[in-house]
Amino acid sequence: MTRPLFGCIEAGGTKFVAGIVAGPDDIRETARFDTLTPDETIGATLDWLRAAQDRHGTLAAIGIASFGPIELDRNAPNWGHITATTKPGWSDTDFAGRIGRALGLPVGFDTDVNGAALAESRWGAGRGKPACVYVTIGTGIGGGAIVDGKPLQGLSHPEMGHIRIPRHPKDMQFPGICPFHGDCLEGLASGPAIKARWGMSLSELPSNHEAHGIIAWYIAHMVVTLQSIMEPGCVILGGGVTATPALRDRICAQADELGRGYFRGKASDIIVAPGLGDKAGLLGGLALAQDILATPS
Repeated sequence: MTRPLFGCIEAGGTKFVAGIVAGPDDIRETARFDTLTPDETIGATLDWLRAAQDRHGTLAAIGIASFGPIELDRNAPNWGHITATTKPGWSDTDFAGRIGRALGLPVGFDTDVNGAALAESRWGAGRGKPACVYVTIGTGIGGGAIVDGKPLQGLSHPEMGHIRIPRHPKDMQFPGICPFHGDCLEGLASGPAIKARWGMSLSELPSNHEAHGIIAWYIAHMVVTLQSIMEPGCVILGGGVTATPALRDRICAQADELGRGYFRGKASDIIVAPGLGDKAGLLGGLALAQDILATPS
């Protein structure tokens, strides 16, 4: 039996990755585009998908895992839009609708982190866990939670990067960089926040620099907050900041100290790297495309 082909888009604030994908182990072709204006970037993505469809065959559906915030309510007049984003020029962009109309295909649409979390729960580090969380810590901080195979969603999608956390005693003066909240988690522990107060990335700083302990402390507070809310079977940490040598060990030690043995999950057991590596976002698009194709119309 021939596998259906899906068009998958991982839409980030810096780059778009598009792919023709038949399964998690069957990525036929990919392309990368810089995130410029909506017209430029979405237009280039559509042109590539049309040409790739000619090369590989007819697509069954499209899956988009996008930076946000986005509108997920399919009954809302602006479903499929990127809403009040900090990315210049992208607020109120009709993204999923434009892609679907141009290609005449059903579109699965969710946040980039919800998509990555869904892919990790289905094929990666969260496989077999009734609840798992994926958090990316890089240019921004975002997280998605999967419970019983479905992304957690209330009035909208989670915004884990904007958790309010205590200030580290050695980091009381930095105001934070979040334009909305100042010193939320993203405002204190994202890549740009690290550079704003120490002048370079965490991995470029000496291993004995105080920044390592401070950033680990902030991320550990996030982990303990997630344990308090949902006691996940795993917390998958991705993104450029988490690639810093020895950072995971520092986070685990701090999280266990903060938890004081109260939670069932030991930090060193539940804090893991993405099982899908840098394919988690694109395969998030695959999971979303498969799900929309299976949804009764």
